[in-house]
Amino acid sequence: MHGPEAAANPYGLYEKLRAEHGAVAPVRVNGDLPAWLVLGYRELLDVTRNPTRFSRDSRNWRFLRDGQVGPDNPLLPLVTWVPMCSFVDGSEHRRLRSAVTDSMKRFDRHGIRRHVTRFAGQLIDEFAPTGRADLVGQFAEHLPMLVMTKALGMTESYGPQLVEAARDMVKGSETAIASNEYIVQTLRDLVARKQASPGHDFASWLVAHDSGLGDDELVEHLRLVLIAAYSTTANLIANTLRMVLTDSRFRGNLAGGQMTLPDALEQVLWDEPPFTAVYGRYATGDTELAGQQIKAGDLLILGLAAGNLDPEIRPDLDVPVHGNRSHLAFSGGPHECPGQDIGRAIADTGIDTLLARLPDLRLAAEEKELRHRTSLLSRELVELPVAFTPVGPDTGAAPGQPVASVVPGRSVPANGAPAAAERVPAAVASASAPGAAAPAPGPGSEASPNGLPADVRAAPGRRRRPSLWRTLVVWWRGY
Repeated sequence: MHGPEAAANPYGLYEKLRAEHGAVAPVRVNGDLPAWLVLGYRELLDVTRNPTRFSRDSRNWRFLRDGQVGPDNPLLPLVTWVPMCSFVDGSEHRRLRSAVTDSMKRFDRHGIRRHVTRFAGQLIDEFAPTGRADLVGQFAEHLPMLVMTKALGMTESYGPQLVEAARDMVKGSETAIASNEYIVQTLRDLVARKQASPGHDFASWLVAHDSGLGDDELVEHLRLVLIAAYSTTANLIANTLRMVLTDSRFRGNLAGGQMTLPDALEQVLWDEPPFTAVYGRYATGDTELAGQQIKAGDLLILGLAAGNLDPEIRPDLDVPVHGNRSHLAFSGGPHECPGQDIGRAIADTGIDTLLARLPDLRLAAEEKELRHRTSLLSRELVELPVAFTPVGPDTGAAPGQPVASVVPGRSVPANGAPAAAERVPAAVASASAPGAAAPAPGPGSEASPNGLPADVRAAPGRRRRPSLWRTLVVWWRGY
């Protein structure tokens, strides 16, 4: 599951393993440790729906228990047991998960969408006048984190640095552990602030929930929500935009009215889920799965991407799956992602805003030139270069009023004062240096997620004949 072959073509590796071993294949993970990769759709449902046989508690993994997972193993941030709902089962899982789901229910969905529109507009404003952009580095990777840091009750200045730390941690680099420590400390500071001065935000709701989460539980659940929302949504936005720009059948169906934007997102969740694999489940006793003899303490990796492409349930991958949400992009069973609808809202509203603002968006490279980066959990686009007709910024501000920047290299508040420096590990700080992918922190406030500005309106003097994309957006949204 690591090395050149897995990095170059994980989907090809999955199919090779399926052909050789069937629905469950023996593999090796970082540290040359044996594990099982679950490739079959039905087998994945079996594993995720049976926590008594396949526990989420990583303390059951015999190699972790015996100290064979070294301190520098990039798997460590993913498998080290922490007190959060993703690492427990049964009644304790229900107690902890209820704090997350109850707090998520308090989000104003319309407010979240206005919030996405605002940040998407600010991001687009940074590159709209140039006529060119990288939609991964300048849009997809920043929008979810900007939205979630605000929703969690953090200032916007945290967003750019947390993008770098989260990306570094998820891809399992040499500095993944340091990046994870930076994220944890940032959230620990947030918990302390919200305990002293609660607000109308997700962190405050978690603090006040009647499940009585302790400080460590609060930090770990904030980390879970932040990283899951960032990783899945950034990848979903990038993959959907790539398909819209490169697949003529996909774009034709979307433009022809046969596929709404939510339908398009579901198609991508089937074909290219944000997480290709998830670590993991741990056998609580000796058992059998798809003819393989699983021993107590064995690690099972959920091959979500492989399960979605299982020929037993999708014999013809060209057949569209409109309206079908039975994919495994968000896992399944009691540990299915509780924030998937928020991720969908960020993705479809962000893409909607982008296509409306830049209706003639087109790929600025050959499709074969697009490169991917494979990590422990996902396969991500490195960049998505595009070109379009340059347009002026659409700020919604009064003429002459300065607008705060939220994009790398432009982190200056509206009042012209420099943003405050944040405490970051060396790996993240170096990645945020001039010319790198991430910025110094930008401006922000701790306003309520529901106290959001109105949708960005088109600036005077920029009216033009509605495009096909604009017509689609109006039809989809109903106005």
